[in-house]
Amino acid sequence: MNDRKSGYHFEKVSIGAEEELLRLREQALMGWDKEYRVLRWWGLEDGMKVLEVGSGPGFVTEQLLLHLPHSTITALDIDDTLLQIARQRLKDVPTSRVTFIQASVYESGLPDDTYDFVIARLLFLHLHDPIEAALEIRRMLKPGGKLVIIDIDDGVFGAIQPDLDVLPSILKKLAQVQASRGGNRHIGRSLPRLLAEAGYSDVDMDAVLQHSDLHGLEGFKRQLNIERFAGFYKNGIIAEHEYEDLKRSYERFVSSPQAHAMMMFFMACGTKRG
Repeated sequence: MNDRKSGYHFEKVSIGAEEELLRLREQALMGWDKEYRVLRWWGLEDGMKVLEVGSGPGFVTEQLLLHLPHSTITALDIDDTLLQIARQRLKDVPTSRVTFIQASVYESGLPDDTYDFVIARLLFLHLHDPIEAALEIRRMLKPGGKLVIIDIDDGVFGAIQPDLDVLPSILKKLAQVQASRGGNRHIGRSLPRLLAEAGYSDVDMDAVLQHSDLHGLEGFKRQLNIERFAGFYKNGIIAEHEYEDLKRSYERFVSSPQAHAMMMFFMACGTKRG
């Protein structure tokens, strides 16, 4: 997801494109089984016409294709680089099953009343105007269709052992930077209100936990990769002592035989009134 009103730019990540793709893959797959279980609970069914907004390199798109063999999936993202990666990864999937659209979530160009189900995973935290995006998605949904937003809230990030003591203060600074760029790393707590204000009904919310004892530690190491924070240090967003403290804490974490981590993702669902 890379948009005129977005806080995420794939080409500018400090860890490099290859490592970022590995991180995004882990991020998508670690909790997928639980997320899919909740999606099914909220009504996602095989045969539906599904839109994934902010689809990126297509890791979730691939899971939707596998789990919904009779559905058609539309994958929308503004970033052509990520879409090209998705197209290449899924090149063997028939075009009758998956369509890739380069467009903004604010102005998709897709027709009214078309989709049964829309999924927005880790997109809304990057958006300058989430209400505008939710309204555009509502326009594309069929009456009775549903939007599910899956996102984060740094205020209830999770837990890490051994502690990365300096991480909460760094996350607070990153949230401030994200806000200055038009995003919101505390979007999780606002999801029910956001959906209601955008005119959705039957709003509901749930949470999905990812734990290293269940999903493996490697994925968490990628999410917490110290190099992800190097750019913030170089740009003066975090101080040298904070960066050095974080490096030491991270080294203790990755070397500890007792290391474990837990992360929380929030899911919210709203229905387009019929």
